[in-house]
Amino acid sequence: MEMYQLRAYVTAATLGSVTRTAEALHLTQPAITAQIKALEEELGVALFDRRPGRISLTRAGEALMEPARQVLDAAGRLQGQARELQGEITGQLLLGTVADPEALRLGSLLHGLVEALPLLDIKTRQGWAEELRAQVAAGGLQGAFYIGAHMPRDLGALVLQTLHYRVAAPPALRERVLQSGWKDLAQLPWIGAPAQHHEQALLLALFARQGLSPNQIVESDAAAAPESLVRAGLGLALLREDRALAAAEHGCVAIWPHARVSAQLGFIHPREAEHDPALVATLSQLRRVWGLTEVQAPPPPPPA
Repeated sequence: MEMYQLRAYVTAATLGSVTRTAEALHLTQPAITAQIKALEEELGVALFDRRPGRISLTRAGEALMEPARQVLDAAGRLQGQARELQGEITGQLLLGTVADPEALRLGSLLHGLVEALPLLDIKTRQGWAEELRAQVAAGGLQGAFYIGAHMPRDLGALVLQTLHYRVAAPPALRERVLQSGWKDLAQLPWIGAPAQHHEQALLLALFARQGLSPNQIVESDAAAAPESLVRAGLGLALLREDRALAAAEHGCVAIWPHARVSAQLGFIHPREAEHDPALVATLSQLRRVWGLTEVQAPPPPPPA
């Protein structure tokens, strides 16, 4: 049984009309009729006598009216108390962000937090994955987005999405790249990132599994720079799959077809702070924004 079904039942009983009930609840008449019918089927009794132009309560409908009102009143009090508790959560929430805001759905998260916790001072700080990981572990951040081959085992984590990365090369190197094996690929010019950047960690791990290291000729710390540098013909880079495929469709890059690197996008936080009200609210909003129905524990890291 749903609250909206009880609300339709009580409102219809008060107004004596499906039409007026639909207007009062800003719904269609078929929607009100369906809600009442579903409630009757669940309860196993008829709540209304239906006549052209009007409805009236049956004896069962009259008997259940007061309990239904009590349930709706209790739900209203519960929601009111919850709003009061939300309003009492004050202080500062400092969150770390990695990659671009759209990929993190950051706007939707912050919008939900501001509505739920209006007295909380919310701030974000951009950083690289391993840099943010260290700050969360040290207590400098209450939580942060993180991208890596797996979530840190020493922190609490909510896995949001699996990301994929592809090896992208300048169009001028297309034929050479397509004919390359791992050793030849490593010897080509590569665009790297700072050591604490998640893409650098993924790149080095990719070649380390082959007993190789890439020939890095430049280090770029800007989020959009690797793709633009690949387009400019400077060298190869590891790019997020959606960007790499989009660029390849326009002939701006060539993709080496023999590697697809997987990583996890998640939100990390200190385990000891998992019951902090602000963090609880943040995790709740993340699950809502990402369509998650339950806490996802990160899978164990692969064996060494």
